Amino acid sequence: MNKKLFLGIASILVLIVGITLIIKKIQLPLQIKAGNIASSSAFSTQALDSFKKGDLLEAKSLYQRLTSEFPNSPEIMNWQKKVEELNLKLLFSPLLTPKSILYEIKPGDTLTKIAKEFKTTVELIIKSNNLKGDKILPGRKIKVWTASFSVVVDKSQNTLILKTDEEVIKTYIVSTGMNNSTPVGNFKIINKLPNPTWFKAGAVVAPNSPDNILGSRWLGFDLPGYGIHGTTDPGNLGKQVTQGCIRMSNSDIEELYAIVPLGTEVTILD
Repeated sequence: MNKKLFLGIASILVLIVGITLIIKKIQLPLQIKAGNIASSSAFSTQALDSFKKGDLLEAKSLYQRLTSEFPNSPEIMNWQKKVEELNLKLLFSPLLTPKSILYEIKPGDTLTKIAKEFKTTVELIIKSNNLKGDKILPGRKIKVWTASFSVVVDKSQNTLILKTDEEVIKTYIVSTGMNNSTPVGNFKIINKLPNPTWFKAGAVVAPNSPDNILGSRWLGFDLPGYGIHGTTDPGNLGKQVTQGCIRMSNSDIEELYAIVPLGTEVTILD
């Protein structure tokens, strides 16, 4: 074969191989992306099926896997919201989780005594066991939450994050202080009041008064005058409008009130 012809054919073959490799490199990410879309869709379907079957732990695990493996998906916020919804359903249901135990009621036990022993709340024990009141009988087994809770308030985002260990249980929209008046630092909840009276300068405002800005619950800090409370003005949530306290909707503060016990740590960040 003519040497020039041979070299020409060889050059053409090299060019074809090079083009083929380039095409494969372009297609590969597209194939991976398509596979991710298919996989995330499959996981999402499985999660929904598990939820419908009442397997809340499995559904939560699948939604957590979605948020971990597909962080750039446009559905990421919806999946995170599903995880938080399932967190609350699990918390308030009799289903046992790795952070709860099945406790057998002993003679002489009261819900207050049990809650104090395990550093939880009476309200949470009642809600998670579908109890109608605080009367209990020896020998009955009840679910008791054993992990500690903490709260993180981000002033820049006007959010309150409820955590257990390092896991985010739920994120709430709140209002914080105008002119940077909400203090930054680490605090503890030292008192809890349902339907609090508002003692403002020169006046005492009754719990049911429309002028009582504290709403339906109060969680007081170990810094006098500061705490987390409800509101009579839910339209201003998400803004820096308070005198320094953290303000939540009444439904949210009632939910938080039932969950966190005295001594719960609160960290407030700029």
